[in-house]
Amino acid sequence: MALLQPLTDLAEICYAHGMRHVVISPGSRSAALTLAFVRHDGFKKHVVMDERSAGFIALGMAQQLNMPVVLICTSGSAAYNYAPAVAEAFFQQISLLILTADRPSEWIHQLDGQTIYQADIYGKHVKKSFTFSSDYTHQDARWMINRTGNEAAILAQSKPFGPVHINVPIREPFYPSGEEIISVSQEVRVVRKTESEATLSVETWHDLLNAWDSFDRILIAGGQHRSSERLSHALAKISEELDVPVLGDSLTNQKGYQDFLTYQDVFLPHANTDKLRPDLLITYGLSFISKAFKQFLQKNPAIQHWHISEDSHLVDTFYSLNRQIPVSAEYFFENLFEKIDYQLFVQGSDPENDTSYKAHWKANDSNAGVILRQYLDNLSVLNDLTSVNLLINSIPEGAQLHIANSMPIRYVNALGNHVSHVEIFANRGTSGIDGCVSTAIGAAMVTAKPVFLLVGDVAFLYDRNGLLIQPLPDNLKIVVLNNSGGNIFRMIDGPAALPELENYFETRHNFTAKRTSEDSHITYFEADNMETLKDVLSVFLQTDKTSLLEVFTDPVENAKTWKGLKSYVGENW
Repeated sequence: MALLQPLTDLAEICYAHGMRHVVISPGSRSAALTLAFVRHDGFKKHVVMDERSAGFIALGMAQQLNMPVVLICTSGSAAYNYAPAVAEAFFQQISLLILTADRPSEWIHQLDGQTIYQADIYGKHVKKSFTFSSDYTHQDARWMINRTGNEAAILAQSKPFGPVHINVPIREPFYPSGEEIISVSQEVRVVRKTESEATLSVETWHDLLNAWDSFDRILIAGGQHRSSERLSHALAKISEELDVPVLGDSLTNQKGYQDFLTYQDVFLPHANTDKLRPDLLITYGLSFISKAFKQFLQKNPAIQHWHISEDSHLVDTFYSLNRQIPVSAEYFFENLFEKIDYQLFVQGSDPENDTSYKAHWKANDSNAGVILRQYLDNLSVLNDLTSVNLLINSIPEGAQLHIANSMPIRYVNALGNHVSHVEIFANRGTSGIDGCVSTAIGAAMVTAKPVFLLVGDVAFLYDRNGLLIQPLPDNLKIVVLNNSGGNIFRMIDGPAALPELENYFETRHNFTAKRTSEDSHITYFEADNMETLKDVLSVFLQTDKTSLLEVFTDPVENAKTWKGLKSYVGENW
């Protein structure tokens, strides 16, 4: 009997816990898992033949839904191909429930096909890994599968979010006979976890506020974070009314307040850091893009550094952490402002921190913005930076912009508040180039917003298999910066001076995205000069189908322009 009742019930457990999307990569040993979800009417099913792309498509979906997406694959190397997406989901704190079919344990390392060591295959890159019993008939085994299914579903949705793995050994036969009917059993039991919000005690708040009052120069900085109106509003009030500088990368998605600092990548290498060093540093979110900012804080450590995070893992990026506060950023900054504001009202006093400190940060930020705009206005030749600037200023407000790693994310981050009208996403958990196309596809599949992907040619070619799914979402638009190789290696000092640059670092090539677009029925546009790009971009933006714009640039010109920006800022500082 190939329809295994506990696996049928597992699908029902996932549905009961709110999961609605399942991404399936075809295979034989996973047939019972596949059928359990396919024949359940509550799931939207997505078939992706390449498991690496499937993992990232599921990640893109879960990123938008804030809900686990189920992944199903067969045994052997198929499971390993999920690994890049699983690692990215772990460090980006995105929920996935990974179901990998497997051989029974006695057949591991017995020269049987598609058999590898799958238990704990993702190591520390999952919140937890479970393995079912290969006996689906014994009462204890059914009880264990029911309990484990609930535990995995709860764990995937508990903060900090992340991927959870269930390895599922299955014996032959794999396929049911025609008369077998799949239905949920009476044994299904759903276990729910009561949600709670982490808060701080009155005593803790007194301690924090006393510490706050003891520092003159206070800096708030955000790493990668989902767009949050509540958070942006609270931070804006702190910055405006308490004169505290608030800084964020493009991925921080701080929106709606003109005094948020965004040009740190541009000005920190040239600024007077003595005036910018914080006494108290308060950070939130995940990783920071700006290398200049990280180096600045590592060389100028704060006296105290508080990090706001519900993650139990201690992260000390800036060599100065001495307090981890396990609450949400929204809760912390809303309460921080309310308590300080009330305290000042009762005392009838003004903030005691150094108000000139914010003025120094703001002056540097404003000056950097002016110099950057001057530099961009003087550029007339098509290159990666001018292409990205033109694209950013053309994307409609409220759209999503997904950005590939390597140079695209660095270009966007240097443009500061030019991107304040869109929500930014990027796979900065591991910062790899793999999966950026598939992640954007997954996001577009579950949101009605326009989804733009800015990607380099190497990252695009590396992840073309994500485009094998049909149909592709109509709201997806892809911009490929094709400079015939890994252009970032011309930008950094080490490989740029080596004679092996082109063959072993840049990996020069002559491929384009045109044939891939034809194969995937994507409307294709191309441009190789500024005038053409401006004309084509207008049509590209108005196209109501999946479309791709390929911009051809010269790697030497790109390196000259990027390094020229840094020189121009230094000369005009």
